[in-house]
Amino acid sequence: MDASHTGDEVERESPAPDSLNRRSSERLDVTWLVDCETDDTFLYASITNISEMGIFVRTTQPLSIGTRLTLRFAPPGGDGSYVLEGTVQWINEVRPLHDNPNPGMGIRFVDLTPDDRERIVDTIRTIAYIRDAPVNSN
Repeated sequence: MDASHTGDEVERESPAPDSLNRRSSERLDVTWLVDCETDDTFLYASITNISEMGIFVRTTQPLSIGTRLTLRFAPPGGDGSYVLEGTVQWINEVRPLHDNPNPGMGIRFVDLTPDDRERIVDTIRTIAYIRDAPVNSN
């Protein structure tokens, strides 16, 4: 594998079970802080993309595939914070020669309430709309 591979490419090369619809929803590049917590681990990292199905957490210390964790994050300018459950679906490990520009882990949301899913979709759509809005040059 060469240095041009991204997390998305690694994901396609090693798909996790139960992930057929993983890319069926809109994905948005972001830079948000996130707290990831398991029974015995606390990780402070950043989200680099989000969809209604899950997030990619950039970290040099990814958790094991299958690990269930609690995620806490608050989109800047958003309508409050999220506390959601997720499962690590795939990891993109740090490599010795530092030829991996995007180390981290793909996390799929689990047990989302309909309200949480709707809030996530609304947040994604709002941010995408703001980014695509024309800039007035008056």
